[in-house]
Amino acid sequence: MATLKNIEFVTTVAATCNLPPPCGAEVAFVGRSNAGKSSAINALAQRKRMAFVSKTPGRTQHINFFRVGTEQYLVDLPGYGYAAVPAAARAHWNELIGSYIQSRPSLRGIILIMDARRPMTVLDEELFAWVKPTGTPIHILLSKADKLTRRQADETLRRVDHVLRANYGNCSVQLFSSPKKTGIPEAAEIIRNWLDHDDNKKPPVKGNKPGAKP
Repeated sequence: MATLKNIEFVTTVAATCNLPPPCGAEVAFVGRSNAGKSSAINALAQRKRMAFVSKTPGRTQHINFFRVGTEQYLVDLPGYGYAAVPAAARAHWNELIGSYIQSRPSLRGIILIMDARRPMTVLDEELFAWVKPTGTPIHILLSKADKLTRRQADETLRRVDHVLRANYGNCSVQLFSSPKKTGIPEAAEIIRNWLDHDDNKKPPVKGNKPGAKP
């Protein structure tokens, strides 16, 4: 079974000019603020405090790198879409996310965390339009699935999968719950496959940033 247990923090950067050299393979985690991104990383790492968890959205303001193998990294990107954050801070976060996702040659895949109770928001769809030209695969974790009944969760999964099939290629989706440990092996296997197969390198592609018109 794929595992992400051997994880160690490497560095945090607040500006794209300070990004480490793009060596090896990286998988990025991204999502709306308070969607459960940090909790998902902690669950996959089987650690309680690998990524900072806060009840206050918008606390992740830097790009954080975690090593999971020789020249293999998980990259925690700032959350997007939290209205209470000052406009200047939101613009800075969008620049960090945009510059990384659209020009990082070592990026192999994106884990997009969505709250299962509120999936496929306008900002999520803008992110799809932003990433699509790069060809980077996206795997969606419908987090907090334990907050729904089984019937509601299955219906949400079918609905999101239908939207993906109709509008976006190179995407997949699953249910996920950090406290219930639902979906951890499946997500870890996808991440490991991306990290272990280094034959899908691609050139950087320019595009729009979240919040901008696709």
